[in-house]
Amino acid sequence: MAASMRAVVFLLTRPSWTWTAGAVVCLMVATGAAQSSVPRPPNAEKPTTAVAVPHPPEKQPSPVESDDDSNTIRVNVKLVNVFSTVTDATGGPVTTLKQDDFRVFEDGKPQKIAVFQRESELPLSIVIAIDASLSTRNEHKLELESARRFAHAILRPIDAVTLFQFSEVVDQLTPFTSDMRVLDKGIGHVRNGAATALYDTLYLGSDALMRRRGRKVMVVITDGGDTVSKTSYQEAVRAAQEAEVILYSIIIVPIESNAGRDIGGEHALIQLSRDTGGKYYYASSTDQLDSAFKQISDELRTQYLIAYYPSQRLSDSEFRRIEVKIDPATKDYPDPAELQVRHRTGYYTMPSQ
Repeated sequence: MAASMRAVVFLLTRPSWTWTAGAVVCLMVATGAAQSSVPRPPNAEKPTTAVAVPHPPEKQPSPVESDDDSNTIRVNVKLVNVFSTVTDATGGPVTTLKQDDFRVFEDGKPQKIAVFQRESELPLSIVIAIDASLSTRNEHKLELESARRFAHAILRPIDAVTLFQFSEVVDQLTPFTSDMRVLDKGIGHVRNGAATALYDTLYLGSDALMRRRGRKVMVVITDGGDTVSKTSYQEAVRAAQEAEVILYSIIIVPIESNAGRDIGGEHALIQLSRDTGGKYYYASSTDQLDSAFKQISDELRTQYLIAYYPSQRLSDSEFRRIEVKIDPATKDYPDPAELQVRHRTGYYTMPSQ
């Protein structure tokens, strides 16, 4: 899949959407608001979306056909964007590196960097998804207040945030907006539910970000459990990878006891955060929640954009793995060996069916 440049039910007079397991129910409130498309369920056919990307430095050759190997997949060579976060030994962002300090590999083969930007000013599209199930009811107040402070701190006029709540259903409480009044009103409408449709939320949040331009980010606040989703973990992972979402997971740990925690759900969130170039945090207090949101905000302001045109047109797999490394000979940092680079692990050359 070609990567784009990188990253919740309308209120009152806006359209209001509610997704249930395996179905999407659109509740339209009669208004003069502009019509919006309803997100697709996991197995629905996906329309083609045109994405503008920079032209390659040289004319692209005609697609190469595979004569004999029926397992070989042919793809169009398009710009692959890799948003990367570099941190030092203390976990703090490193923002002083140059293009020559990075090495990029696709399926183990070195790639030539075509685009490089530091501290990207590309717009941010952020899905904030709040677990409203009964298992997190005691933490709702601190979750909502921390989310509100994060949105106020991160938003610029070019950015947009949408708010989701999820329990046994997934509700989009606001459209993508940079208007804090709309977001504050949406946060005020979060209501408790019963079960937890976490994977449905990851899928539908990724779907909402698919058509956005710039950087695409999802911040999920949850205790990690999933009890009613119709979407599988694998479908949620693929949706996030195809939409080029960077996932940040804030996992709420009960203060009183760890009994009843869904360790499997936590591990799934941790792995998905790593695979998309994001990060996970544990929190059990307002201070820890605020700290997690602050770290996310700092990272989103200090990312590197690295983009390349794949040198190989043929592959034995529809998923290509990406690796970004720091040149050990760099002079732009005293001890390059201590630097850690986070980025998405790869991309799909073809959309899911």
